[in-house]
Amino acid sequence: MNEKKVCFIMCANDEQYEEECIRYIHHLNVPEGYEIEQLSVWGAASMAAGYNEGMQQSDAKYKVYLHQDVFVVYKNFIIDLLHVFEDDEIGMIGMVGSPVMPKEGVMWAGTRIGELFTSNVKEAGPALIGEVPKPYGEVEAVDGLLIATQADIPWREDVFKGWDFYDISQSMEFRKRGYKVVVPYMEYPWCLHDDGFVNLDTYFKWREVFLREYGEMLHETDE
Repeated sequence: MNEKKVCFIMCANDEQYEEECIRYIHHLNVPEGYEIEQLSVWGAASMAAGYNEGMQQSDAKYKVYLHQDVFVVYKNFIIDLLHVFEDDEIGMIGMVGSPVMPKEGVMWAGTRIGELFTSNVKEAGPALIGEVPKPYGEVEAVDGLLIATQADIPWREDVFKGWDFYDISQSMEFRKRGYKVVVPYMEYPWCLHDDGFVNLDTYFKWREVFLREYGEMLHETDE
């Protein structure tokens, strides 16, 4: 593992989105002595399969898995990310997360923390999902729009063969191995998510798969 390397990995199917995402990556401030790498996986069978392919291609200790429609607008993103990862117990960082993952397996059914700039059919602008304490808030699962790791744990492509729940599954896999999953404190959002509209065509199918695999790790909520 190259401990001075950060790799940005995305599953891509749109050249314009990919180009814009990479443009923002190349404008980030890179700490002295570090290098960055960018990998795009085209034609992935699933998100988990694509991320495994990217993970296996890179020797970077730090990997940032992000959607092609996520643009990292905060110039010191890498610097602040590495600062959070100075705690070896932290394995995964997300921009939005659930302190308590609801029993029904739906992240937005419970309290979430984090923030981002968003652009979708309903709104555009900064969105404060929930207050994050300094220096970070520990969560049970993070949203897959952007996930950073400092350890390589295989994504469960054997179970999740679509485009949903790969992120919550990976959060559970890190926690099962004793790592903390966190959302960092941000003075203002680090990312813009140009997510358009949410496609839930297969969401509930994969939710049932998720509940069978990880249901014992979830909790009842008051919401």
